[in-house]
Amino acid sequence: MTENSFDLLILGGGPGGYIAAIRANQLGMNVALVEDKHLGGICLNWGCIPTKALLKSAEVYGELSHSSDFGIEAGNISFDMPKIVKRSRQIAQRLSRGVGFLMKKNNVTLFNERGSLDADANVILESGGVLKAKNVILATGARPITLPGIDVDEEKIITSKRAMNLEKLPDKILIIGAGAIGVEFGYFFSSFGSEVTLVEMMPQILPVEDEEVAKVVETSFLKNGMNIRTGSAVKSVKKTEEGLVIEIETDGEADTINTDIVLNAVGVRGNIENLGLEEAGVETNGRFIDTDSLCKTSREGVWAIGDVIGPPLLAHVASTEGVVAVENIAGEPNNGVDYSAIPGCTYCQPQVASFGLTEKGADEKNIKVKIGRFLFRANGKALALGSHEGFVKLLFAEDDGELLGAHIVGQDATEMIGELVLAKTHGATYKSIIDTLHAHPSLAEAIPEAAGDAYGEALNS
Repeated sequence: MTENSFDLLILGGGPGGYIAAIRANQLGMNVALVEDKHLGGICLNWGCIPTKALLKSAEVYGELSHSSDFGIEAGNISFDMPKIVKRSRQIAQRLSRGVGFLMKKNNVTLFNERGSLDADANVILESGGVLKAKNVILATGARPITLPGIDVDEEKIITSKRAMNLEKLPDKILIIGAGAIGVEFGYFFSSFGSEVTLVEMMPQILPVEDEEVAKVVETSFLKNGMNIRTGSAVKSVKKTEEGLVIEIETDGEADTINTDIVLNAVGVRGNIENLGLEEAGVETNGRFIDTDSLCKTSREGVWAIGDVIGPPLLAHVASTEGVVAVENIAGEPNNGVDYSAIPGCTYCQPQVASFGLTEKGADEKNIKVKIGRFLFRANGKALALGSHEGFVKLLFAEDDGELLGAHIVGQDATEMIGELVLAKTHGATYKSIIDTLHAHPSLAEAIPEAAGDAYGEALNS
């Protein structure tokens, strides 16, 4: 094997690429990773991890502000935004260094520069070097898309990357898009006192979530002073000496909102440009790379994983797809990702976590289901925590009781969903969930209660 020849080449060092590299090493491959920026990708450096650090600061501030509810008086509570941002950045940098350590530990050859494919599916480095391998994995991620006529300048009209390191809290911020990213930033800025307006084209915030779940979050946000405009589209953004004037259209009628900053959170597109895809014969749909269920592209020996192949745009999906691709390259049995059991999480307060079928989806697909709910206001642990918003909602197949979907909104929902994903993965039914002993008191007690509710067997509601 020559110096520039490997068993596997990976373009992109995010949660898909670096996990794929580690798994490849475990299976005995000589692997190289090409990454021109920071190891860990957007998720670790500018997405999942640093935003959760910011959100934790918002959560702590909110708890201290309401400490009197717990019989604790804490006066003169304030916050230091530069220090909040600094903590977030330090956590991201620490984890990025950790990925570098993992690459060394797993004997992954790292090239810190940009690479692209040629017609033979070799990787051409910016420096002029040529890397060869029988298989290549593309894991180049995605970037925010922008609306026509609304040009991002990262000063007044910003993306999430800029939003997480603003030096000063804006008095007013308007967020275009109320998916997970928009909702999380809305919660963050609102928690510290910014006047927040969420604008969403779809009829509800968190459009991919169950309607009842989204309604709980919306009610909580409105109660805390946030402005929410659903079924609305931003038509224009005009800069003035006083700030920004936003034209919004709702049901054919236009009005305007004044704000200091606009955050663009309307979605992403895959980083497919300048990769040599057309030359190498790798097909795309214009926004993402096309793959089959095993992450194979149209070009033999070229695979693609993560955000660059499209939704669900989640770090844990990218990592799982990386393992799928590598194990299939190695000839290990792997049937691909079970996309019916992918947990999606939103880390505002109240938290949201879900997977699988929604009630609306069941109706649209004419799937007969039984639905159970259990409200946290009837859960002792939730009441003790002072966080009793929300519920657990479970969907089961009417014929055999198989778990088809789970939706949680409330305290620690993002931690609770793991149990239900495990249950779904191993074919759980309502009966096996009810028969699983849960500790008392715990938030997780709501899970068997919701299962019981679907079949008239709930014991505490």
